[in-house]
Amino acid sequence: MSGCGCEVEIKDQTQKKVLYWLLGINAVMFVVEMSVGLLADSTALIADSLDMLADAVVYGIGIYAVGKTIILKANAAKISGYFQLILGLIILFDIARRSILGSDPESLLMMGMGFVALIANVICLLIIRKQKSGEVHMRASWIFSANDVIANMGVILAGVTVYLFDTRWPDLVIGLIVSIIVLRGAISILKDAKQELRNNSQSIGEAL
Repeated sequence: MSGCGCEVEIKDQTQKKVLYWLLGINAVMFVVEMSVGLLADSTALIADSLDMLADAVVYGIGIYAVGKTIILKANAAKISGYFQLILGLIILFDIARRSILGSDPESLLMMGMGFVALIANVICLLIIRKQKSGEVHMRASWIFSANDVIANMGVILAGVTVYLFDTRWPDLVIGLIVSIIVLRGAISILKDAKQELRNNSQSIGEAL
């Protein structure tokens, strides 16, 4: 069976299965969390829902990249990183808008939705844990899922502090932290993808 490509095919199918699960979970959670975030008037929830959207797009691009060349996989990761960068900037704009115009976040909805999102993202981490040291597009997926867990805990903390101190500022602060996490993840993915492209170029040059 040597040279049949069976190992690659099995690995590709495993990656696709993982990414389809991650895509489905994040797409559903984006819709649910955005709806609850708008209802709760919560910057933190809206920011976290946009992070879910970014992840869903990342996983969709990752599915496209499965089975493709290293260059295509790295470029797919770059697209994911740029998309997440844009969403991070959108979150910052919303925070600035709400800090000026005001908001009235509902703490109980924040805590409840944050907890549900945390469970969803822990499930995502468990699904992708075996792929965290894999190819560049799978490493990108691991980074996004790990960042999401941190963001979800922040949303829960924001809900608790809004409830205890009856002020909107914890919601804005956690929204800001989520945006930083999103931007940091985007930068990390872009660096990883660019390094992968450089390594590939060097390998081609040495082969020639």
